[in-house]
Amino acid sequence: MAKVKPYISSNFTKSFLTIFLPFSLIISLVYLVKIAALTSSIQITFLELFRLYSYSVPDILFYTLSLSFVAALANVLVGLSQDNELIALYSLGLSAKKILRHFLILGLLFSILLSTVSFLAMPLSKQLYKSFKEEKKNEAKLNIVAGKLGQKFANYYIYVKEKKEGLFKDIVIYNRTNINNEQFFAAKTAKLKNNSATTSLLLNDGYGYTYSDDKLQQAKYKTLEVFNNINKKSFKFEDIIAHWRKATTDIGIMHRVLFFTFLSLLPLLSVYLVASFTMINPRYQPNRSFVVIFITSLVLYLTASTLEKWGTPLLLVLSIFIFVGTGKWLFHKRVSKYF
Repeated sequence: MAKVKPYISSNFTKSFLTIFLPFSLIISLVYLVKIAALTSSIQITFLELFRLYSYSVPDILFYTLSLSFVAALANVLVGLSQDNELIALYSLGLSAKKILRHFLILGLLFSILLSTVSFLAMPLSKQLYKSFKEEKKNEAKLNIVAGKLGQKFANYYIYVKEKKEGLFKDIVIYNRTNINNEQFFAAKTAKLKNNSATTSLLLNDGYGYTYSDDKLQQAKYKTLEVFNNINKKSFKFEDIIAHWRKATTDIGIMHRVLFFTFLSLLPLLSVYLVASFTMINPRYQPNRSFVVIFITSLVLYLTASTLEKWGTPLLLVLSIFIFVGTGKWLFHKRVSKYF
């Protein structure tokens, strides 16, 4: 068995990578298209595009690893069966249960990895993604372009003739507070002041007019600061433990916990089910690996989706016991009873 384990691991690794790499690439392209759509509302550079993509990697891994494991497991067992290598191992005294034990260990390792990704990496990456979006949206609101009409800074309409090295030249500001009151300001230069609390525009060497139906006021100033009275949407990072602790009071988060828990266990739950129909005698049993992969993945994901919408902790435990019990029963009835 010591020499059999490396051989089985080598076959599984080759099959897994053959499935996982193209599958993850396809899903990555979907996420990149989704991220690229953000450029309609915010401006991002090429490096920032891949920064956003890196925040999506945990999601990609979580959904591709489990499906790739099921497909790789089915392909390896069918391949070993069709090449009569399983029959050779049986003749050497290795039972089907002993051979499958190695895949159960692999399934356990994959389940631990998926749990880490879903309960640690995914909450962090989602928060970083939202924080980046809010930051870029706030920047977009303050992005003043030279020579462009109709731009706004807070409630003020603003026009800049020239922008050079962060300094605005020949700037005009118009504000209509209500139907009867209007304000007009002009300055030779201006500079944007930005900090975590407030954002303001510092005007230098200018003049201003405030007029209504019955009076006109004029002012000349050396410096004038115009504040942005629109509050920034600041994103507050949440501690992971505190986030999942809310599952005791928030049913939505509780359902996510059930969903992630079940899908994290998917590799372990699928081992007996897949092996029941892929550890075959090629002389008498046909190869139905594609059907096995499709049905196993579909049933497990439908169960996970059900838990996400209507699940309870009791239903999660029952689902796990049902799949484990059904898998063991099928494996005994179809495989271990004979091999």
